[in-house]
Amino acid sequence: MTEPVSRGTTTAEPLPARRGEVRTRLVEVVVPVYNEEHTVERCVRRLHAYLDETFPYPYRITIADNASIDGTWKVATALAEEIPQVEAVHLDLKGRGRALRQVWGASDADVVAYMDVDLSTGLEAFLPLVAPLLSGHSDLAIGSRLHRGSAVVRGPKREFISRTYNVLLRATMAAKFSDAQCGFKAARTEVVKQLLVEVEDNAWFFDTELLLLAERSGLRIHEVPVDWVDDPDSRVDIVRTVIDDLKGMARVTRRSLTGAGRLDHLPTRIREAQLPPGLSWQLSSFAVIGTLSTLAYMLLYLLLRQPAPALLANAVALGATAVCNTAANRRFTFGVTGRRNALRHQVEGGIAFLIGLGLSSGAIGLLACAWPTARHTGELAVLVMANALATVVRFPLMRVWVFNPRRARWRDPSGASRALRP
Repeated sequence: MTEPVSRGTTTAEPLPARRGEVRTRLVEVVVPVYNEEHTVERCVRRLHAYLDETFPYPYRITIADNASIDGTWKVATALAEEIPQVEAVHLDLKGRGRALRQVWGASDADVVAYMDVDLSTGLEAFLPLVAPLLSGHSDLAIGSRLHRGSAVVRGPKREFISRTYNVLLRATMAAKFSDAQCGFKAARTEVVKQLLVEVEDNAWFFDTELLLLAERSGLRIHEVPVDWVDDPDSRVDIVRTVIDDLKGMARVTRRSLTGAGRLDHLPTRIREAQLPPGLSWQLSSFAVIGTLSTLAYMLLYLLLRQPAPALLANAVALGATAVCNTAANRRFTFGVTGRRNALRHQVEGGIAFLIGLGLSSGAIGLLACAWPTARHTGELAVLVMANALATVVRFPLMRVWVFNPRRARWRDPSGASRALRP
């Protein structure tokens, strides 16, 4: 169902070229806002001035008001009336993904993009972001704060969470892109409109789901290193975002298992690499079990944290879920049944538990120094990210060593040699 939308006045006529040529390729830049009455005008004027001075293509800036309850919409419409290249769109429901879905889906531009209203990302990266899309070289483009050539200024807590989230995506979802959540992305409009039909999330996981879907469809994703300065006034609820992201990852994995979400009708130039036999299923099963284990860990930690200190609550919650995680992966991911070697598998799988315990205990210590007044939910967000790093070790540990078929051969009563299913 499409949300009610109000639009301001805009023009999208091609601008005259500085050297006499006619520029016809239109780029639409969406700036999602929520209760940004005091910042939206300054940031939009800065963006407009930069594009007007340096950008060699016609452009349109669309302010997407996500159901603001202050004077943001009034400021946005005033800007749209004053500046020909600015348009304003109002949605009655919140959600960055919802705003992008609405504006991108209705756009007549050749390329659509978006950036955060605080302009944390350096604008000099915008032309390198959209140029490969206008040339037809790539289908989507993202700014990456984790690229070797990036320059990033932000606190250790947000740096840790960002890096851990992207490591988790690579480990459990086999993602190849480096920075899923940077608020600086673009796409060819004809491609993204087809992807939007399959994307379910309307909030913060929208970016990740869009990129995962594009990657699984064989589309080309271009990455641009960016300069990025953290906004100290950020209103992102870290704990809620972590939970929503985990739910989103579980949902995307479930769809992958059923074969949904791949758009074979899209024009592709890159085919998915062929995985070794059985690996695709194992990765998907491991991701689902890992997500469920993380949710169980979070619930158990919060229950134990009331009467117990953080280190003890973390150790008990992590130990209990690690045992269940190993047992579930033994049965469903690697197809091992029966009691034979079950204890040995738990002991060997416990190495991942020890790694996770070390990382999470260290994270608690760092958090106590950097954020002494952190609430239990704040502790939990950091712990989840710390334990996610252990996931990077857990899967190869289980596949290559614990449940490796070459280590698990035995003789059945008939004398036939049997091995674990690869």
